[in-house]
Amino acid sequence: MPTLNLFQEVESLRREMDRMASELFPFHGRRRGAFLPGRAARQYPLVNVYDDEKSIYVEALAPGLNTENLEVTVVHNTVTISGEKLHTAPDARPEAYHRSERAAGRFVRSIELPTEVDENKVSADYRNGILLITLPKAEKALPRRISVRVG
Repeated sequence: MPTLNLFQEVESLRREMDRMASELFPFHGRRRGAFLPGRAARQYPLVNVYDDEKSIYVEALAPGLNTENLEVTVVHNTVTISGEKLHTAPDARPEAYHRSERAAGRFVRSIELPTEVDENKVSADYRNGILLITLPKAEKALPRRISVRVG
């Protein structure tokens, strides 16, 4: 099957060239000011979402944020986190970098929640690079105990 091997070789070469191009031109294909390239499968900040009987919690791993520009908004069952991640060396010229793996700039991330929350009781704390958002569930979303009559 020489044809299959040829296609595998070409595909391998293409992937290697893409990798080299992204290392040589880290900002190629991105809009200026955009936080992560549109091709990236990951989103920022990385989050864990979990709940208990009364609240939903969003833990966002977000070190190095400018907390003055950090904003959390909630509409129905969607929470949106937006802000700006600061450059660690703002005076460094792009050509001075040997490796740049930590992106910086503006970001927006919206997360759909499993149920509606009470928008007026949401709280957010940022400590040690982790943003913890506590979203109390809406009264109508809380489980109700219904008594069963025996008849």
